[in-house]
Amino acid sequence: MKAYAAVDLGASSGRVMVGRVSPDSLELSEAHRFPNRPVRTPEGLRWDILALYGGVLDGLRAAGRVDSVGIDSWAVDYGLLDADGALLGNPVHYRDARTEGVAEKVWATVPAGELYAATGIQYAPFNTLYQLVAARSTTQLAHAERLLLIPDLVSYWLTGEQGTELTNASTTQLVDPRTRTWSYDIAERLGVDLGLFAPLRRPGDPAGLLRPEVLEETGLAGPVPVTAVGSHDTASAVAAVPATGEPFAYICTGTWSLAGLELTAPVLTEESRAANFTNELGLDGTVRYLRNIMGLWLLQECQRVWGEPDLEQLLREAGAVQTLRSVVDAGDERFLAPGRMPERIAEACRASGQPVPVTRAEVTRCILDSLALAHRRAVEDAQRLADHPVDVVYLVGGGTRNALLCQLTADACGLPVVAGATEAAALGNVLVQARAHGVVGDLAAMRRLLTRTQPLTRYAPRGDGARWREAEARLATR
Repeated sequence: MKAYAAVDLGASSGRVMVGRVSPDSLELSEAHRFPNRPVRTPEGLRWDILALYGGVLDGLRAAGRVDSVGIDSWAVDYGLLDADGALLGNPVHYRDARTEGVAEKVWATVPAGELYAATGIQYAPFNTLYQLVAARSTTQLAHAERLLLIPDLVSYWLTGEQGTELTNASTTQLVDPRTRTWSYDIAERLGVDLGLFAPLRRPGDPAGLLRPEVLEETGLAGPVPVTAVGSHDTASAVAAVPATGEPFAYICTGTWSLAGLELTAPVLTEESRAANFTNELGLDGTVRYLRNIMGLWLLQECQRVWGEPDLEQLLREAGAVQTLRSVVDAGDERFLAPGRMPERIAEACRASGQPVPVTRAEVTRCILDSLALAHRRAVEDAQRLADHPVDVVYLVGGGTRNALLCQLTADACGLPVVAGATEAAALGNVLVQARAHGVVGDLAAMRRLLTRTQPLTRYAPRGDGARWREAEARLATR
């Protein structure tokens, strides 16, 4: 068996996982997990990228002998380097307020419909494009010689080599999803210097060797290659969907929920833009056609405010609360920023004339019902907009541990939900490395291996969907 280290950096924690792979087996174990705690400085909200990199090194040390390393993370954020390759300050967090009102300035030059037709990326206030426009007059950007997205920055520190992995680059709103290369026209019109970006590379491409200093720091015996994977964690997670050939939708759950379809071509219609679907690039010429939903961030923020109560007890209590008593729009930007989440959820319910959740169990049930409702809307809209009906929904990521959310999603969608691949991003990361080194075959073969080796739980839908349609109507008329 070959051993592959998956560096998987999420918005709330990072981990280094070790996958041991042969043509017939796949085992995943955790080497090291560490928190990802953003820091609010006088300049705004920043990522503590040095602490994250320290966690990566600790994880590689704990991993032991590996045949390759791959790195994935959240999207859109980046670090700026000077001419000597030194980092110019901590990367700005996508929840920072600097992009407020920037989209309207961009649309004054490139109308929103035209921008979507060229890039296929949904509107989100924190897209890399808007971040770069917001940073246009800053000293850091003026002195920058290179821009590296977060996983490419970590890869650079490990290897000394620079590149821009395509699945993550596609989320910048600067890539044409049809040509799978930069949208030079959009960048030129908006004054974005594409020369800041390192050359594009694709999942499976070699990304360098661990530097001697890294080998010494981690105790690894070289040479150890770094392999480009689907460095957007959702790209790796979708690669780990254990589909068996039937038409499927997927929901990648964690801090965010990403719900949609795997397609062979982007959907660039005005109707698709109005529905706020995005066309991000995936493995082997695929397109991740999906909608971003706030996800378990809503519950994570509530737990933080409540002093981190026991989650299992909280879910048991939420399970006893009346279904669909109150719901909120889980895609609403009002829930994007941290702080006061239980109060903000209560305020949204009050404003829409619904019962106001008071207890922790009621707030938790409101969140889970609202997420399931948002999953339903995304899966239904995606099928309609792409003219691509599905038979099953695969749910992967951290939300697979939440049986109540899985069952509610099946009930809401009216489709069977197959939950599996809890560490989906790490599994996809490992399998792309294994494929690059000849251990496994194509994407279909990777998924067959997942189906044989990973525990899966199937949730059958309950009820006729009428209550979910009524709840959806409540949100539509608020």
